[in-house]
Amino acid sequence: MGRLKAVPGRIASAPSKVAAAPKTVEPFYRSKGWRELVAARRLDADYFAALRRAKAKGERVILDHITERRDGGDDLDPDNTQWLTHSEHQAKTARERKRRARTGL
Repeated sequence: MGRLKAVPGRIASAPSKVAAAPKTVEPFYRSKGWRELVAARRLDADYFAALRRAKAKGERVILDHITERRDGGDDLDPDNTQWLTHSEHQAKTARERKRRARTGL
């Protein structure tokens, strides 16, 4: 019977980071109701305010639920939506994930 050789402390070919799974859009955000709400809200003043806050290189603006759907926010209530720049939306999403991690929701 052969002897076992020592296993190196590290695996040399292991990647330093694991790639994230590609983002998929929830079917709700492709629904007729949501698309109609987005089109209607593009006429509101807060849409143009978000465009002014957007970075110069064409940063996107996103219609965001103030109270997220998963937290009980109304899906199609215009009063539960706000226009955010992409960077503002990312910051809000990070805050919400952190809050959920703390509270276990």
